[in-house]
Amino acid sequence: MRIQLSEKLSALLLLGAAAIGLITANSPIAEPIRGFLHLQVPTDYLGFSLDIADWVKDGLLAVFFLLAAIELRHELSNGELASVRRALVPTIAAVGGVAAPAAIFLLIVRSPDLSVGWPIPTATDIAFALGLLAMAGRGLPRRIRALLLALAVIDDLIAILIIGIFFTDDLRLFPLLAAVPVVLAFGWLSLQPSRWRVALMIALALTAWWLVAISGVHPTIAGVALGLVLAPRAARKTRAALDPISRLIVLPLFAFVAASVAIPKIGLNELSPVFWGILLALPLGKIVGIGLTGWITSRLAVKKSDQTKVLDLLVVASLGGVGFTVSLLMNELAFEGNRLVAAEGTLAVLCATAISGVIGLIFTAIRAEHYRRLSPVPHPQL
Repeated sequence: MRIQLSEKLSALLLLGAAAIGLITANSPIAEPIRGFLHLQVPTDYLGFSLDIADWVKDGLLAVFFLLAAIELRHELSNGELASVRRALVPTIAAVGGVAAPAAIFLLIVRSPDLSVGWPIPTATDIAFALGLLAMAGRGLPRRIRALLLALAVIDDLIAILIIGIFFTDDLRLFPLLAAVPVVLAFGWLSLQPSRWRVALMIALALTAWWLVAISGVHPTIAGVALGLVLAPRAARKTRAALDPISRLIVLPLFAFVAASVAIPKIGLNELSPVFWGILLALPLGKIVGIGLTGWITSRLAVKKSDQTKVLDLLVVASLGGVGFTVSLLMNELAFEGNRLVAAEGTLAVLCATAISGVIGLIFTAIRAEHYRRLSPVPHPQL
């Protein structure tokens, strides 16, 4: 039986899992939970050793990135990014939505040791943002959801490039090159009608993940590569099979693990600049970056009938500040050696996401009410 999980429920599961992680990490049962999450899984024969939390972040999260890559390829082939004209506004808006938060973060965080966290506020969480839009967006035209989806997909692509370039240590070229034919063989098999192909594809996917992991590149990049080479029909089936698993298990587990941090017992004036940089850069930077570049591009490069209204753009820009999954991952990667700053970064991402979520819900509800008043016939559900 196929399980279908709505975007609303997916967003609630993410929020609930993060809340449970934060609460339990600051409760009497914090120590045993922390001990379990950092329990080493004996896998030295693979060439590396990860604890349970690392397996969630490096292993299970690859499923999420595989699905993000499938979404990206679909948008490039048939969706909002299928032509230069249609892709122009979300592409430039996404770039603006990365540049502005990074700039705000770097203006606040001047220390070279801490400025490595600049990518943290640049990400948008697809699942969470679309879930919030679905919660309050009854009556909104479908084009607003399509714009948010396209922008979030491009944002994820930029995040993938950032992870691959800035968070790769001790690169080992041979395993990375060896992963290329494995990924290509995976894509070739997805075109074949053989009934044995699924088992072989799973074996090749695991091999590709392992090769990328031992190369020094973050192993979630393997999920991206595999998603991009999947044949369209196989991609649809893979998405149908894995999307419920990602929404129901992978993302909530990651949210729980990433949010399982002890709140630092320090005053507001003792918080590091990283906390304030993320707290301001994520909601403010996304609204300014997406809103301004999207508005300028829409006015200059798109014909008048296709231009996005300013208030519609504000809905997308405010929801773009919902960083969550990828922001939490980047926080873990940026401050892996500084647990105190990493904890502050996690709290900042959660707070900034909450602020962006509230602002986004308000803009969405106001705009949806406007469209419901305009149209006597309800728009299709988002």
